[in-house]
Amino acid sequence: MNNTWLFILQAATIVLVLALIYRPLGDYMAQVYSTPKNMRVERGFYRLIGVNPASEQTWPVYLRSVLAFSAIGVLAVYLLQRIQEILPYSLGLPAVEQSLAWNTAISFVTNTNWQSYSPELTMGYTVQLVGLAVQNFVSAAVGIAVAVALIRGLASRKSTTIGNFWVDLTRGVVRILLPLSVIAAIVLIFSGVIQNFAGFQHITTLTGSTQTIPGGPVASQEAIKELGTNGGGFFNANSSHPFENPTGWSSLFEIVLLLAIPFSLPRTFGRMVGDNRQGYAILSAMGLIWVVSAALLTLLESVGSGTASQLAGGAMEGKEVRFGIVGSSLFATSSTLTSTGAVNSMHDSFTSLGGGLIMVNMMLGEVAPGGVGSGLYGILVMAIVAVFVAGLMIGRTPEYLGKKIGSREVKLASIYILITPTLVLAGTALSFAIPAVQKSVVGTSMANTGLHGYSEVLYAFTSAANNNGSAFAGLTASTPWFDTALGVAMLLGRFLPIVFVLALAGSFAAQDKIPTTSGTLPTHRPQFIGLLVGTIVIVSALTYLPVLALGPLAEGLK
Repeated sequence: MNNTWLFILQAATIVLVLALIYRPLGDYMAQVYSTPKNMRVERGFYRLIGVNPASEQTWPVYLRSVLAFSAIGVLAVYLLQRIQEILPYSLGLPAVEQSLAWNTAISFVTNTNWQSYSPELTMGYTVQLVGLAVQNFVSAAVGIAVAVALIRGLASRKSTTIGNFWVDLTRGVVRILLPLSVIAAIVLIFSGVIQNFAGFQHITTLTGSTQTIPGGPVASQEAIKELGTNGGGFFNANSSHPFENPTGWSSLFEIVLLLAIPFSLPRTFGRMVGDNRQGYAILSAMGLIWVVSAALLTLLESVGSGTASQLAGGAMEGKEVRFGIVGSSLFATSSTLTSTGAVNSMHDSFTSLGGGLIMVNMMLGEVAPGGVGSGLYGILVMAIVAVFVAGLMIGRTPEYLGKKIGSREVKLASIYILITPTLVLAGTALSFAIPAVQKSVVGTSMANTGLHGYSEVLYAFTSAANNNGSAFAGLTASTPWFDTALGVAMLLGRFLPIVFVLALAGSFAAQDKIPTTSGTLPTHRPQFIGLLVGTIVIVSALTYLPVLALGPLAEGLK
């Protein structure tokens, strides 16, 4: 079967499964965040931390709760790594070096999961489970909570509150992520993903030499890694490792996992604002970008230049034969259009234009469908900008879901959009502009020089600032400069946008609903979907085209 038909078959399978779960999962999540009832285990947790679940928070209090919880998470994960050698199940591994521990703590708390180390040779089971796996759950729950807070702001009338962060966080973990992860882990074990505490097994090969085989609780990690759009692998090879992703169908299942919640949240949005058509409009914009990107990446990798690529039926370097061009392209598209960062192939080995495309996926703001929660609030901010642009064109005060978009809302949305590009461009520029840093980067970190070496650094900051976590692996990022700079990019790239999203939620919540009139812009029709997609693409193109022209575009057209 040629790649065209294979792409159609695999993409259609993914779309069919996502279509089947869209309504039930989306409706269930809307019910989770709308019901006043609390489960017994939740009530016990609220008593433990001294929270009144019936008390709602203003947006500044909600924000402080998010930041305080995340700060505690950074400190806890950092401490676990620094005392690893005295922890049980450390596998005899030493404490993690301080700059790497800082980078890793921020990485997992921000839902980035950037890993500039070999996990199986660096982290013992206690750090993996108590530190990293816990953050995989709660960082994903934080993203959903912030998205739900924005939805409440759009749905409320003259309210000073947007919900209770501690309730939203707890429900996201207990009612959504935990049960779904248990089901996913069982399926992964059935597919051949390992789950044990065997440590390092030393075996004798057929040739008489010895080999060390690492084991571990991989399936449970893999489930939440994909479902929570985290991406950090138990093994250095991530989802290309047969212990994490053994077969072609397990790879498709993992793609479904990382897309399931982000593509179902528009249904949750539609239900909570009382108009399912709004959810379908957001879903359509997300889906259109995903399909176009996946098809284009498959095409670019299938027609890779050079004799070797043509004989192999495409650019197969860095790709697993069991996944092929199509399976690798679908996975790469899905992981870079979300904030997952997981890989089943080596992105550094993609064709120049193919590697540039997966970089563009992140530069779009990861809104198609984006990370768990972050994708929805990201595309809603872009929808606000699109409505504002439309209002300018027709000479009317822009409105979205009955809420006026005034100067305050436009400023908040504009600053939100500028944060990530500023971090990406500044980080990349400083890596080459500061003489001492440039010497370290060019002399130590870059396995490739010239255009591709530049692309590796650009990819690293794009991935970090967008909280993705994937990498062009030719870059050695375990240096003091990259540990520090990428850590700052991840930290600011996660929490600065949340500040402005929650400020938007508070601003909208305080407004009353404006009645719909004949002059109101319909935001559920194909015209608006096209305007939204165009806004996303144009904003990204104007921002990033110059730096792309210096790297992957120049390399691909050379």
